[in-house]
Amino acid sequence: KSKEEQEQWLQEQAEREANLSVFEKPIEAQLDTPLNVLRSSVPNAPKWGIKKNSEGKNAYWYGYKGHLAVGTKSQYILQSLFSSGNLNDGKAAIPLLKGIHERLSILPISYSTLDAGYDYPAIYQQIYRIGAQSIIAYNKKNESEPVGFDKNFAPTCVHEHSYRYDSYDPTYETLKYTRPKECKDCPLAEDTLCQKVYKVKITTDLRRYTAPARGSKAWKT
Repeated sequence: KSKEEQEQWLQEQAEREANLSVFEKPIEAQLDTPLNVLRSSVPNAPKWGIKKNSEGKNAYWYGYKGHLAVGTKSQYILQSLFSSGNLNDGKAAIPLLKGIHERLSILPISYSTLDAGYDYPAIYQQIYRIGAQSIIAYNKKNESEPVGFDKNFAPTCVHEHSYRYDSYDPTYETLKYTRPKECKDCPLAEDTLCQKVYKVKITTDLRRYTAPARGSKAWKT
């Protein structure tokens, strides 16, 4: 395209994006959008929805979706959202989380447990903003294997043994890992290449680091 055509195309794209509703934009757009605007903007016209069932097959329906935030101890529905059947589940999470935080402010939320369909950086950010920890199944996308870390992002030694999650320091928002048990008799144990303790702040990457540490026994519990 010529320079003029390229500039015109960019302007049209900008105008088109500016006219999108908050639910048509990436999930990140919801973070700084007020709760009342989010709830009033939810698409609720009947649409075709699709989802994989427990057998891994696609299930279709025409109509709507109900999105519920449920207390794991009480089993009470804390917040709900009604939407078109085709709304991505992940786009309902932030309105529900904001609703709990603003409408049920006296209710302490320690953890937010969601499945892999909610594995979006913006959702981790919203959970962090309300002072809770994320327990969300990791949905690996087009990502390369991390170097020096295992599949749960725990650091590994030079022989690729995983460090063990030890504890979390809420004051400094830091996870503490200790040397793998396999390193006990390793000749490199006292070498500078092998740290005895490894610490990492969860704010380094809220998606990878949460308290308790992803993949640990405490996290699974």
